Amino acid sequence: MIRVHSATISSLLKQSHHIMLSSIVRRRLSSSCSLLSSTKSSSPSSSVLARKWIYAKTFKGEPSQQNFRLESENLPALKDGDFLAKAEFISVDPYMRPYMMAYPEGSLMIGGQISKVVESKNPAFPVGATVFGQFGWRTHTVCNPSKLERDFPYVLPELPGSLPTSLGLGVLGMPGNTAYFGLLELCSPKKGETVLVSGAAGAVGSLVGQIAKIQGCRVVGLAGSDEKCRWLKEIGFDETINYKTTADLYGDMKKAAPKGFDVYFDNVGGRTSELAIKLMNLYGRIAVCGTISNYNSTSIDKVTDPLRMMVFKQLKMEGFLVWRWNDRWMEGIEANLKWIKDGKLKWQETVTEGFENTPEAFMDMLKGGNVGKAVVKV
Repeated sequence: MIRVHSATISSLLKQSHHIMLSSIVRRRLSSSCSLLSSTKSSSPSSSVLARKWIYAKTFKGEPSQQNFRLESENLPALKDGDFLAKAEFISVDPYMRPYMMAYPEGSLMIGGQISKVVESKNPAFPVGATVFGQFGWRTHTVCNPSKLERDFPYVLPELPGSLPTSLGLGVLGMPGNTAYFGLLELCSPKKGETVLVSGAAGAVGSLVGQIAKIQGCRVVGLAGSDEKCRWLKEIGFDETINYKTTADLYGDMKKAAPKGFDVYFDNVGGRTSELAIKLMNLYGRIAVCGTISNYNSTSIDKVTDPLRMMVFKQLKMEGFLVWRWNDRWMEGIEANLKWIKDGKLKWQETVTEGFENTPEAFMDMLKGGNVGKAVVKV
């Protein structure tokens, strides 16, 4: 069952490729909690049985149920420094599709989750604390942060009113920081400039557009349905284009921005980005966040070499991973939270009920079935 949640703080208060990916994976695997592999525990505790989704078969084209396998394991008794976390919300994100290509079959599906500490021998993670952790697709996790090299779990900041803790996976988590740092650090949007956002109705794109509006920019968003386009207008986008139904995407983009684009925040790649680059203004800036248009493709579409346009328009184009700003992580969360409190930043979630439906939520998200952030309520 899928539910869509949407709110502003005001209403709530009232009631790569393989080589590159292999390098990333090695870093992330080295920082995982001790029980994130599929290896069985040697000293299980009969009181806690964890369920987990395993990467059963290498992705080829669009993922299917055959790519996943549900397993169970008994967790060990806690040792000093450990805490036991029970998942409440699990994140499903586009990056998981290409990242998992570098993992062997039999690995745990990666990803962040919001969980509640139910048992602890670590004073920094007391019982009852709400925690974000890169624990993967699993219901329970035993973790000792002192044994990690990176991707440390952290207690979620106290949220005002009735803001759901699931926002720690979205606007107050990785997608929010991706939008915040990716736009402001790489694109430096200036008042009066025009910003184009592809994948604009997703967890990242919807926030990018709103942050650009906060900076005084005019914003054009590309999305894949009329419903999504209407929502983008509701949250402040100046112009929207349904790229799936338009007969002339280039013409519609040019009409939406007759003076061209100064900033392009790219979530999709492919043909859309080829057209966007043609409409960039002199000294334009492009942040490449993702290429979701080809994540499920067995072959990548050919596009015109953009380098000539890059030279003559003197464009700056930079790809990025949000982990670059790990040392400033809370800065982004606090800034986005302040904008939510001020009524300037709106969010929406597509919530899938049930841990057993996590693969379905993931596959639906890759097909564009979500509006805003896709999460699974465990």
